[in-house]
Amino acid sequence: MVAGVTFLAMMAFSAALVAGFFGTLHPAFDSFSHFRVHLAVLVALLALPLLASSFRLQAAAALLFAVASFATTLSTLPRLWPVQAVAKPADQIVYSLLQMNLRYDNPTPKKVLSLIGRTNPDVITLDEVSEMWTTELGYITSAYPYRILCPYPNGVFGVALLSRRPFAAGTEPRCERRGAMAIASVDFGGVSADVAAIHLSWPWPREQSWQIGELSEQLVSLGETAIMAGDCNAVPWSAAVRRVAALGKLTVMPSAGPTWMYIKLPDVLRRFAGLPIDQVFSKGGVTIHSATRLEETGSDHLPVLVEFSLRAEEKKPDDEHETALAAMARFGKTRG
Repeated sequence: MVAGVTFLAMMAFSAALVAGFFGTLHPAFDSFSHFRVHLAVLVALLALPLLASSFRLQAAAALLFAVASFATTLSTLPRLWPVQAVAKPADQIVYSLLQMNLRYDNPTPKKVLSLIGRTNPDVITLDEVSEMWTTELGYITSAYPYRILCPYPNGVFGVALLSRRPFAAGTEPRCERRGAMAIASVDFGGVSADVAAIHLSWPWPREQSWQIGELSEQLVSLGETAIMAGDCNAVPWSAAVRRVAALGKLTVMPSAGPTWMYIKLPDVLRRFAGLPIDQVFSKGGVTIHSATRLEETGSDHLPVLVEFSLRAEEKKPDDEHETALAAMARFGKTRG
Protein backbone atom coordinates (compact mmCIF):
# COMPACT_ATOMS: atom_id res chain seq x y z
CA MET A 1 0.00 0.00 0.00
CA VAL A 2 2.83 2.38 0.84
CA ALA A 3 4.51 1.66 -2.49
CA GLY A 4 1.23 2.24 -4.31
CA VAL A 5 0.63 5.61 -2.64
CA THR A 6 4.24 6.64 -3.30
CA PHE A 7 3.85 5.64 -6.95
CA LEU A 8 0.69 7.71 -7.35
CA ALA A 9 2.36 10.73 -5.75
CA MET A 10 5.40 10.32 -8.02
CA MET A 11 3.18 10.20 -11.11
CA ALA A 12 1.21 13.27 -10.01
CA PHE A 13 4.37 15.33 -9.48
CA SER A 14 5.79 13.99 -12.76
CA ALA A 15 2.68 15.15 -14.61
CA ALA A 16 3.08 18.64 -13.12
CA LEU A 17 6.76 18.60 -14.10
CA VAL A 18 5.90 17.65 -17.69
CA ALA A 19 3.22 20.34 -17.90
CA GLY A 20 5.80 23.03 -17.14
CA PHE A 21 7.55 22.31 -20.45
CA PHE A 22 4.44 23.26 -22.42
CA GLY A 23 4.03 26.81 -21.13
CA THR A 24 3.79 28.24 -24.65
CA LEU A 25 0.54 26.33 -25.18
CA HIS A 26 -1.29 27.90 -22.24
CA PRO A 27 -0.32 30.06 -19.24
CA ALA A 28 -1.71 27.37 -16.92
CA PHE A 29 1.08 25.02 -17.98
CA ASP A 30 3.64 27.78 -17.53
CA SER A 31 2.60 28.16 -13.89
CA PHE A 32 4.02 24.70 -13.23
CA SER A 33 7.36 25.64 -14.82
CA HIS A 34 8.19 28.05 -12.00
CA PHE A 35 8.44 25.12 -9.60
CA ARG A 36 10.55 22.91 -11.87
CA VAL A 37 13.41 22.59 -9.38
CA HIS A 38 11.12 21.71 -6.49
CA LEU A 39 9.05 19.25 -8.55
CA ALA A 40 12.18 17.56 -9.91
CA VAL A 41 13.54 17.06 -6.41
CA LEU A 42 10.21 15.66 -5.16
CA VAL A 43 9.95 13.23 -8.09
CA ALA A 44 13.50 12.02 -7.50
CA LEU A 45 12.96 11.53 -3.78
CA LEU A 46 9.79 9.53 -4.42
CA ALA A 47 11.38 7.49 -7.23
CA LEU A 48 14.44 6.35 -5.28
CA PRO A 49 12.68 3.99 -2.82
CA LEU A 50 10.46 2.66 -5.62
CA LEU A 51 13.54 1.32 -7.41
CA ALA A 52 13.38 -1.60 -4.95
CA SER A 53 9.67 -2.28 -5.62
CA SER A 54 7.55 -3.70 -8.41
CA PHE A 55 7.37 -0.13 -9.82
CA ARG A 56 11.11 -0.11 -10.52
CA LEU A 57 10.82 0.53 -14.28
CA GLN A 58 8.44 3.47 -13.84
CA ALA A 59 10.59 4.79 -11.02
CA ALA A 60 13.75 4.60 -13.15
CA ALA A 61 12.06 6.50 -15.97
CA ALA A 62 10.72 9.15 -13.58
CA LEU A 63 14.14 9.52 -11.93
CA LEU A 64 15.83 10.00 -15.30
CA PHE A 65 13.25 12.62 -16.30
CA ALA A 66 13.65 14.42 -12.96
CA VAL A 67 17.43 14.61 -13.39
CA ALA A 68 17.08 15.89 -16.95
CA SER A 69 14.53 18.51 -15.86
CA PHE A 70 16.74 19.63 -12.98
CA ALA A 71 19.66 20.01 -15.39
CA THR A 72 17.74 22.70 -17.33
CA THR A 73 17.84 24.93 -14.23
CA LEU A 74 21.49 24.55 -13.21
CA SER A 75 22.48 28.06 -14.29
CA THR A 76 20.07 29.58 -11.74
CA LEU A 77 21.06 27.54 -8.69
CA PRO A 78 23.09 29.07 -5.85
CA ARG A 79 26.77 28.16 -6.10
CA LEU A 80 28.52 26.60 -3.13
CA TRP A 81 32.00 27.40 -4.42
CA PRO A 82 33.73 30.58 -5.69
CA VAL A 83 33.19 31.38 -9.36
CA GLN A 84 35.80 33.16 -11.44
CA ALA A 85 34.45 36.64 -12.17
CA VAL A 86 34.21 37.86 -15.74
CA ALA A 87 37.15 40.13 -16.43
CA LYS A 88 36.18 43.77 -16.47
CA PRO A 89 37.34 45.76 -19.51
CA ALA A 90 40.34 47.99 -18.92
CA ASP A 91 39.25 50.44 -21.61
CA GLN A 92 35.61 50.83 -20.55
CA ILE A 93 33.84 52.26 -17.52
CA VAL A 94 31.93 49.69 -15.47
CA TYR A 95 28.52 50.88 -14.26
CA SER A 96 26.17 49.32 -11.74
CA LEU A 97 22.42 48.76 -11.53
CA LEU A 98 20.58 47.86 -8.34
CA GLN A 99 17.32 45.94 -8.76
CA MET A 100 15.03 45.87 -5.72
CA ASN A 101 11.49 44.82 -4.97
CA LEU A 102 10.99 47.16 -2.02
CA ARG A 103 7.82 45.49 -0.69
CA TYR A 104 4.95 47.94 -0.34
CA ASP A 105 4.75 47.61 3.48
CA ASN A 106 8.44 47.16 4.26
CA PRO A 107 8.88 47.73 8.03
CA THR A 108 12.57 48.71 7.67
CA PRO A 109 12.83 51.31 4.87
CA LYS A 110 16.02 52.74 6.37
CA LYS A 111 17.78 49.43 5.58
CA VAL A 112 16.93 50.01 1.92
CA LEU A 113 18.31 53.55 1.93
CA SER A 114 21.42 52.37 3.76
CA LEU A 115 22.07 49.68 1.15
CA ILE A 116 21.68 52.23 -1.65
CA GLY A 117 24.15 54.52 0.10
CA ARG A 118 26.72 51.74 0.54
CA THR A 119 26.49 50.28 -2.97
CA ASN A 120 26.13 53.68 -4.68
CA PRO A 121 24.72 52.27 -7.95
CA ASP A 122 24.52 54.39 -11.08
CA VAL A 123 20.88 53.45 -11.70
CA ILE A 124 18.21 51.78 -9.56
CA THR A 125 15.11 49.89 -10.70
CA LEU A 126 12.41 49.51 -8.05
CA ASP A 127 9.19 47.51 -7.71
CA GLU A 128 6.23 47.72 -5.30
CA VAL A 129 6.68 51.47 -4.92
CA SER A 130 3.73 52.34 -2.69
CA GLU A 131 2.84 55.78 -1.36
CA MET A 132 5.08 55.14 1.66
CA TRP A 133 8.07 54.74 -0.64
CA THR A 134 7.36 58.01 -2.43
CA THR A 135 8.20 59.74 0.85
CA GLU A 136 11.18 57.53 1.71
CA LEU A 137 12.79 57.90 -1.71
CA GLY A 138 12.50 61.66 -1.35
CA TYR A 139 15.33 61.52 1.21
CA ILE A 140 17.84 60.56 -1.49
CA THR A 141 16.74 63.07 -4.12
CA SER A 142 20.05 64.91 -3.96
CA ALA A 143 21.98 61.69 -4.67
CA TYR A 144 19.53 60.52 -7.36
CA PRO A 145 18.00 63.65 -8.88
CA TYR A 146 16.98 61.99 -12.14
CA ARG A 147 13.95 59.83 -11.51
CA ILE A 148 10.52 58.69 -12.58
CA LEU A 149 7.91 57.09 -10.33
CA CYS A 150 5.01 55.26 -11.98
CA PRO A 151 2.01 54.62 -9.70
CA TYR A 152 -0.06 51.43 -10.11
CA PRO A 153 -3.88 51.56 -9.94
CA ASN A 154 -3.96 49.75 -6.58
CA GLY A 155 -1.39 52.14 -5.12
CA VAL A 156 0.94 49.27 -4.24
CA PHE A 157 2.65 47.70 -7.25
CA GLY A 158 4.14 50.79 -8.91
CA VAL A 159 7.66 50.95 -10.34
CA ALA A 160 10.38 53.58 -10.18
CA LEU A 161 13.67 54.35 -11.85
CA LEU A 162 16.35 56.45 -10.14
CA SER A 163 19.62 57.61 -11.69
CA ARG A 164 22.72 59.48 -10.60
CA ARG A 165 23.42 60.13 -14.26
CA PRO A 166 21.34 62.58 -16.33
CA PHE A 167 18.67 61.54 -18.75
CA ALA A 168 19.77 61.92 -22.37
CA ALA A 169 19.24 65.39 -23.78
CA GLY A 170 16.01 65.79 -25.71
CA THR A 171 14.37 62.73 -24.12
CA GLU A 172 11.67 62.33 -21.50
CA PRO A 173 11.18 59.34 -19.19
CA ARG A 174 7.84 57.60 -19.57
CA CYS A 175 5.48 55.31 -17.67
CA GLU A 176 3.34 52.50 -19.00
CA ARG A 177 -0.27 53.57 -18.52
CA ARG A 178 -0.91 51.20 -15.58
CA GLY A 179 2.44 51.81 -13.91
CA ALA A 180 3.96 48.39 -14.54
CA MET A 181 6.93 49.71 -16.49
CA ALA A 182 9.16 52.80 -16.50
CA ILE A 183 11.61 53.70 -19.29
CA ALA A 184 14.26 56.42 -19.46
CA SER A 185 17.16 57.08 -21.79
CA VAL A 186 20.22 57.62 -19.57
CA ASP A 187 23.43 59.38 -20.59
CA PHE A 188 26.35 57.20 -19.46
CA GLY A 189 29.30 59.49 -20.14
CA GLY A 190 28.25 60.32 -23.67
CA VAL A 191 26.76 56.92 -24.51
CA SER A 192 22.98 56.75 -24.23
CA ALA A 193 21.12 53.60 -23.24
CA ASP A 194 17.51 52.92 -22.39
CA VAL A 195 17.03 51.76 -18.80
CA ALA A 196 13.71 50.17 -17.85
CA ALA A 197 12.06 48.92 -14.67
CA ILE A 198 9.34 46.28 -14.97
CA HIS A 199 7.00 44.52 -12.55
CA LEU A 200 4.83 41.66 -13.77
CA SER A 201 1.80 40.29 -11.99
CA TRP A 202 1.55 36.72 -10.69
CA PRO A 203 1.24 33.85 -13.19
CA TRP A 204 -2.01 32.17 -14.26
CA PRO A 205 -4.71 32.23 -12.97
CA ARG A 206 -3.65 35.84 -12.29
CA GLU A 207 -3.12 38.40 -15.06
CA GLN A 208 0.56 37.91 -15.96
CA SER A 209 0.03 36.62 -19.50
CA TRP A 210 -2.49 39.34 -20.32
CA GLN A 211 -0.20 41.98 -18.81
CA ILE A 212 2.74 40.98 -21.00
CA GLY A 213 0.52 41.61 -24.01
CA GLU A 214 -0.37 45.04 -22.61
CA LEU A 215 3.34 45.84 -22.23
CA SER A 216 4.27 44.77 -25.75
CA GLU A 217 4.26 48.33 -27.14
CA GLN A 218 6.65 49.53 -24.42
CA LEU A 219 8.93 46.51 -24.84
CA VAL A 220 9.10 47.02 -28.60
CA SER A 221 9.88 50.72 -28.07
CA LEU A 222 13.15 50.02 -26.22
CA GLY A 223 16.17 51.45 -28.01
CA GLU A 224 18.91 49.46 -29.74
CA THR A 225 20.98 49.53 -26.54
CA ALA A 226 19.00 48.84 -23.38
CA ILE A 227 19.07 47.21 -19.96
CA MET A 228 15.88 46.27 -18.12
CA ALA A 229 15.40 44.79 -14.65
CA GLY A 230 12.50 43.91 -12.43
CA ASP A 231 10.40 41.46 -10.49
CA CYS A 232 8.94 39.29 -13.25
CA ASN A 233 7.18 36.85 -10.92
CA ALA A 234 8.51 34.26 -13.37
CA VAL A 235 11.65 32.13 -13.56
CA PRO A 236 14.24 32.52 -16.35
CA TRP A 237 13.25 29.33 -18.18
CA SER A 238 9.52 30.13 -18.18
CA ALA A 239 7.54 30.91 -21.31
CA ALA A 240 6.59 34.26 -19.73
CA VAL A 241 10.20 35.47 -19.44
CA ARG A 242 11.04 34.17 -22.91
CA ARG A 243 8.05 36.06 -24.28
CA VAL A 244 9.16 39.32 -22.63
CA ALA A 245 12.67 38.86 -24.03
CA ALA A 246 11.34 38.14 -27.52
CA LEU A 247 9.09 41.21 -27.58
CA GLY A 248 11.94 43.52 -26.63
CA LYS A 249 14.60 41.61 -28.61
CA LEU A 250 16.41 41.21 -25.30
CA THR A 251 18.75 38.63 -23.79
CA VAL A 252 18.01 37.31 -20.31
CA MET A 253 21.00 37.61 -18.00
CA PRO A 254 22.14 34.38 -16.29
CA SER A 255 20.29 34.35 -12.97
CA ALA A 256 21.96 35.51 -9.77
CA GLY A 257 20.09 32.72 -7.96
CA PRO A 258 16.89 32.45 -5.92
CA THR A 259 15.61 35.86 -4.80
CA TRP A 260 12.07 35.28 -3.45
CA MET A 261 10.51 33.25 -0.67
CA TYR A 262 7.53 33.66 1.62
CA ILE A 263 8.62 36.49 3.90
CA LYS A 264 8.05 34.66 7.19
CA LEU A 265 10.49 31.88 6.28
CA PRO A 266 14.23 32.18 7.12
CA ASP A 267 16.49 34.08 4.73
CA VAL A 268 18.82 31.09 4.36
CA LEU A 269 15.90 29.06 3.00
CA ARG A 270 15.15 31.79 0.46
CA ARG A 271 18.75 31.74 -0.79
CA PHE A 272 18.74 27.98 -1.45
CA ALA A 273 15.11 27.01 -2.02
CA GLY A 274 13.52 30.24 -3.19
CA LEU A 275 12.43 31.21 -6.70
CA PRO A 276 14.73 33.16 -9.07
CA ILE A 277 12.10 35.65 -10.24
CA ASP A 278 14.07 38.94 -10.32
CA GLN A 279 15.38 39.17 -13.89
CA VAL A 280 17.75 41.42 -15.83
CA PHE A 281 17.55 41.77 -19.62
CA SER A 282 19.88 43.55 -22.03
CA LYS A 283 20.61 44.14 -25.70
CA GLY A 284 22.81 46.10 -28.06
CA GLY A 285 25.93 47.68 -26.60
CA VAL A 286 25.33 46.42 -23.03
CA THR A 287 27.79 43.86 -21.65
CA ILE A 288 26.88 42.41 -18.26
CA HIS A 289 29.86 41.36 -16.14
CA SER A 290 28.34 40.13 -12.88
CA ALA A 291 25.18 39.84 -10.80
CA THR A 292 25.22 39.47 -7.03
CA ARG A 293 22.44 38.96 -4.50
CA LEU A 294 22.82 41.28 -1.54
CA GLU A 295 21.58 41.13 2.06
CA GLU A 296 17.87 41.27 2.83
CA THR A 297 16.33 44.68 3.48
CA GLY A 298 12.93 43.84 4.91
CA SER A 299 11.39 42.67 1.64
CA ASP A 300 10.44 39.17 0.55
CA HIS A 301 12.89 39.68 -2.35
CA LEU A 302 16.67 39.93 -2.22
CA PRO A 303 18.29 42.92 -3.96
CA VAL A 304 20.41 42.16 -7.03
CA LEU A 305 23.46 44.29 -7.93
CA VAL A 306 24.49 44.13 -11.60
CA GLU A 307 27.74 45.40 -13.09
CA PHE A 308 27.78 46.25 -16.79
CA SER A 309 29.62 48.29 -19.38
CA LEU A 310 28.55 50.03 -22.57
CA ARG A 311 30.20 50.18 -25.94
CA ALA A 312 29.44 52.97 -28.35
CA GLU A 313 27.51 51.78 -31.39
CA GLU A 314 28.97 52.60 -34.76
CA LYS A 315 26.82 55.10 -36.63
CA LYS A 316 25.12 53.41 -39.55
CA PRO A 317 24.16 55.24 -42.77
CA ASP A 318 20.57 56.43 -42.78
CA ASP A 319 19.79 54.60 -46.01
CA GLU A 320 21.27 52.86 -49.03
CA HIS A 321 21.55 56.19 -50.87
CA GLU A 322 23.96 57.52 -48.24
CA THR A 323 25.98 54.32 -48.47
CA ALA A 324 26.22 54.64 -52.23
CA LEU A 325 27.34 58.28 -52.02
CA ALA A 326 30.09 57.35 -49.57
CA ALA A 327 31.29 54.57 -51.87
CA MET A 328 31.35 56.94 -54.86
CA ALA A 329 33.32 59.49 -52.87
CA ARG A 330 35.95 56.89 -51.99
CA PHE A 331 36.11 55.78 -55.63
CA GLY A 332 36.62 59.36 -56.78
CA LYS A 333 39.54 59.84 -54.38
CA THR A 334 41.11 56.64 -55.65
CA ARG A 335 40.83 57.75 -59.28
CA GLY A 336 42.26 61.12 -58.39
